[in-house]
Amino acid sequence: MSRRPVAITGVGAVTPFGSGARLMHDSWVGGQSGIDDGLGRCSTFDPQLVLSRKEIHRTDRFTQMALTAAQEAIEQAGWHDGLPYEADRIGCIVGTGVGGIATIESEQDVLRTRGENAISALGLPRMMSNAPSGMIAMRHGLTGPNWGVVSACAAGAHAIGSAARLVAYGDVDAIVAGGTETGITPLGQASFARMGATSRQGLSCPFDARRDGFILGEGAGVLVLEDADAARARGVQPLGEIVGFGASSDAYHLTAPEPDGRAAARAITRCLQDAGLAADEIHYVNAHGTSTPHNDLAETSAIKLALGEHAKQVPVSSLKSAVGHLMGAAGAVEAIATLLALRARVAPPTLNYEEPDPKLDLDYAPLLPKPLSEAAVASQLIGISNSFGFGGHNAVLCIAAG
Repeated sequence: MSRRPVAITGVGAVTPFGSGARLMHDSWVGGQSGIDDGLGRCSTFDPQLVLSRKEIHRTDRFTQMALTAAQEAIEQAGWHDGLPYEADRIGCIVGTGVGGIATIESEQDVLRTRGENAISALGLPRMMSNAPSGMIAMRHGLTGPNWGVVSACAAGAHAIGSAARLVAYGDVDAIVAGGTETGITPLGQASFARMGATSRQGLSCPFDARRDGFILGEGAGVLVLEDADAARARGVQPLGEIVGFGASSDAYHLTAPEPDGRAAARAITRCLQDAGLAADEIHYVNAHGTSTPHNDLAETSAIKLALGEHAKQVPVSSLKSAVGHLMGAAGAVEAIATLLALRARVAPPTLNYEEPDPKLDLDYAPLLPKPLSEAAVASQLIGISNSFGFGGHNAVLCIAAG
């Protein structure tokens, strides 16, 4: 069958700025930071505002954030009065990196101190990496394809890319997709610090010469994807479209990126090929931009390899400068950030960019937002969102918005 256009009809996010996708966008464009005391913690998140007491009792924090983001996205999509399609034609895919790590840690403590008869019967369901997709489906009665994705920091992008394919090729009419992560735990913090991945100075400064590691963050991002023609037929004007998806593997090192960025570049190139676009049709790049010495260098190389001479004409910015690294949620939250940036026709700023690195020579939109309208005469703007994870996982989304 022919490939169907994939519309984005709703988005939802929980970030260190608070609950709400628009809040995240406005705060970032306004130059605010959600990072406090070296962490991107969602300190104001209150699951009781959306979830029932039973749902909270049965779930880990990472699932609670996914359910909250999904509720916002589904409401924006206009599903208030029931599902717009048959339940078995609506799926759900949600990615994560470490899943219910808080439950794992707490239940392990109970096991050690009080014995096996004291652990919770809900321990395993809470920690399962596929719990968010299962719980979202249960909450909204979605009986179509449903699974979780685990690919470290690329998980959210992998989930959205896989979901878009299901819509494009007719397996479903709509799907709820995204990523979630709450890895700010004693074990999570200690593990990342021990391997030297997190910033010792407590600063997220992607592409800056001072970068020395990422800031650990948490959050969730969820999108509603639909067959674009079906969405318009029910009177909904899409927010944008997923027009391409590309993926690759470094096959190089479990935690370090391939230094020359060639594998990541292949993911970008495949994404453009999937979208049927040339490099010079890209108006904005939302970078993975972790603020680590190796990643930012490799990603800059990848963008230049994939986009050629056009790379230096495209604004590149990193949301991680404002919220930290949301790991398994990053790809989904950053896809939403890309969509909203395109709709606002502005590249949000890379915060804390003050000391240029001579090896990194792209336009990183330092400190201030950069209008995209002058660079784009076309009514529809195109952006790519990069996600690269431990394990060598590379996933790139191409997003269009008017």
